[in-house]
Amino acid sequence: MPKFDANLTMLFGEVDFLDRFEAAAKAGFTGIEYLFPYAFKKEILVEKLQKNGLVQVLLNLPAGNWEKGERGIGCLPDRVNEFQEGVGKAIEYASALGCSQVNCLMGFAPDNVRPLQLQDTVVSNVGFAAAELKNAGIRLLIEPCNTQDMPGFYLNRTAQALEIVKAVNSDNVFVQYDVYHAQVMEGNLCNTIEKNLAHIGHIQIADNPGRHEPGTGEINYPYLFAHIDRIGYSGWVGCEYKPAARTDEGLRWRTAVSWM
Repeated sequence: MPKFDANLTMLFGEVDFLDRFEAAAKAGFTGIEYLFPYAFKKEILVEKLQKNGLVQVLLNLPAGNWEKGERGIGCLPDRVNEFQEGVGKAIEYASALGCSQVNCLMGFAPDNVRPLQLQDTVVSNVGFAAAELKNAGIRLLIEPCNTQDMPGFYLNRTAQALEIVKAVNSDNVFVQYDVYHAQVMEGNLCNTIEKNLAHIGHIQIADNPGRHEPGTGEINYPYLFAHIDRIGYSGWVGCEYKPAARTDEGLRWRTAVSWM
């Protein structure tokens, strides 16, 4: 059976962020993830995890100025030092929170930088992060994001992510496979996951269109869940969707999965 974790950036928006830990636990989740922890003291987050019996499944590397629209800096040649500092900061938080994997968002590709330089920057940055995180016992993930929602995002297809994994040549780089992004960009979900299972470190879910909960769109989620169970995926499945209404009302999809 897939292990579902709640993405607190997306879910339980009816309450303040620090109250979402308790809300997730009361809803039956045992794991949580969210975009960034850096606005909060580590000790506060650790307390919330422990008090509610939750596992910190995932967090992201610092991704630039999110409020001003930045979505990562991994591909930016002029911000390598900032990227490397962010890796250190992520290690501090992930280590304190007991989080075993960290995701890297590549960001938007600048128009004034040659593609080869962007590629070299990505490979170098990912290689640096993979090595530093490995020393701390933490896995590095890289995530393709769709260009419909995020035009100009550097990394947008599974094959491209796998090329980066191959170029870095580290045993500590994995793909974060977001089903919603993948459905928008390429489809063929079950076959892609099965074919590349050894390189997939984390799966996230949302339906398409709308990025709402499973069952609101075109993706056959009962079939997909059964498939990833059958092929032996043992990692977490992050619920990174926008509830169509209240979060608790949208969680009814879990009872529709026959084996749960």
